[in-house]
Amino acid sequence: MPTNPGENSAEQAYPNPTYAWYVVVILFLAFVVSYIDRQIISLLVEPIKADLGISDTQIGLLQGFAFTVFYTFAGIPLGRLADKKNRKVIIAVGMFLWSIMTAMCGLARSFTTLFIARIGVGVGEASLSPAANSLISDYFPKDKRGKPVALYFMGVYVGVGLSFILGGLVVGMVSNAGDSIVLPLLGELSAWQMTFLVVSLPGLLLVAIMATIKEPFRHGMITRDGKEVDSGLGATRDFFMKHFKAYAIMFLGFGLAGAMAIGFFAWTTPLFNRIHGWETAQIGLTFGSIIMVMGTLGIILGGAVADRLLQKGQQHAYLKVAIWAVMGATVFAGSAAMVPNPYLAFALLCPAVACFGMPVALAPAAVNYITPNQFRGQAIAIYIFVVGMINNVIGPISVGVLNDYLFKDPMAINLSMLTIAIVFGTISSLILAWSIKHYKHSAAEIQANEE
Repeated sequence: MPTNPGENSAEQAYPNPTYAWYVVVILFLAFVVSYIDRQIISLLVEPIKADLGISDTQIGLLQGFAFTVFYTFAGIPLGRLADKKNRKVIIAVGMFLWSIMTAMCGLARSFTTLFIARIGVGVGEASLSPAANSLISDYFPKDKRGKPVALYFMGVYVGVGLSFILGGLVVGMVSNAGDSIVLPLLGELSAWQMTFLVVSLPGLLLVAIMATIKEPFRHGMITRDGKEVDSGLGATRDFFMKHFKAYAIMFLGFGLAGAMAIGFFAWTTPLFNRIHGWETAQIGLTFGSIIMVMGTLGIILGGAVADRLLQKGQQHAYLKVAIWAVMGATVFAGSAAMVPNPYLAFALLCPAVACFGMPVALAPAAVNYITPNQFRGQAIAIYIFVVGMINNVIGPISVGVLNDYLFKDPMAINLSMLTIAIVFGTISSLILAWSIKHYKHSAAEIQANEE
């Protein structure tokens, strides 16, 4: 019997696999662009500080708080829209907004205007992941979603890596042309401002390409007594409250793991600027390449190991692998911050970034595993809200605050980064281990009622 009135069996079938993979590639590219636009600021810390006369703490606010608060809050209503409305339209509108606001970052002349533009980037990007995750789940059967989900989340590390590489190249090219460049109507712009303008362009192109994506039939609705469970606000509240412990403890653990990773991505360029004396373009190319290769490898490896454990009946496989990854990241990243040789530091960052990469796809996969279709967009939005508020806010700013108020020395950045690795990594591992029993209980109950 059709889940939706008026739907025939052909409409309920999963789309052609070739076309489904085409959609995943487009969503992957959108995710890449989103991470370039949000992360590019981490490569531009020193020139922004010099031009705007701001502190490390203010830089931390720009990298984390300005983007994250509105990104996470906007994600809740946008996640609900993704469960109800046309998902490709939601993504296209959001992509247009974040691309325009990235360009506005390049026109900022003060901390306040840059802060406001970063808010706009966050609001626009909040549209993507809830709708994209929901789309992917309706393009592939449940037993074939692992690879497309992994490809989509590779966009995180490809995007972050490209933000360093392309940002470094743009900074280098503009710097070679002089301290600034003059554009018609816009006037004189510095290298960091031109970088924002350049990276805003791909998103505008992808807005047009989103028109080629079709809205698929919604599969995997939870039922009770043969009838589809209501997805209204009351039912949504009741569902998440019933499984509150499974979601809340898991989100807290993944949030702290992300805080460690984002803290390192936000401050690795200043670390190598200050401690090792490297130029920004050189750091961007080297660290960007490590992020793209090792982060992607981590996502693939984490998914492969989790799949193997799931096939053996371990429903908590996503959490188990994530715990291993966080423990490895703590050791390798903390060591990379402290070694005196820059080449050894980058060598240690290779396994650290691979470990950072594993939870990126494991966490949403874990959420989808215990969430029925009619709540999936909202579940991912809540995940983004909770985890984003933790990792994007405290990750970047923690290093700045430690530099300014605990160690009171910008050159103590290595000690600050070591501190966040130990504190966030240890607490995250313990919390994820605590979440396993609640997760397994919810997984068994939900799968018994899912069609």
